[in-house]
Amino acid sequence: MKEIQPINQNVLLEISDEIQEQQTQSGLILPETAKEKENVGVVVAMSNIENPEISVGDSVIYKEFSGNEVKVDDKTYLLIQYSDILAKIVETEEI
Repeated sequence: MKEIQPINQNVLLEISDEIQEQQTQSGLILPETAKEKENVGVVVAMSNIENPEISVGDSVIYKEFSGNEVKVDDKTYLLIQYSDILAKIVETEEI
């Protein structure tokens, strides 16, 4: 088993390759190439970052066209700079 350890203010995100087939209300099937990929990933590992606002296991939203995709053991990862992370997804209760 291989392990990726980010360095130099980088974060390793696990991303999903799956883009599910969608169908419009009128019955048209949208091909995978017509859909945008979500910019969401789960933090798997981080380099030594001072006072990080995220931690391993957090779901985050990152900038489009950022990072480098890496496939290891049939999983897809994105190695991204910490500064390219835009937001953390947080579960809240309905009021």
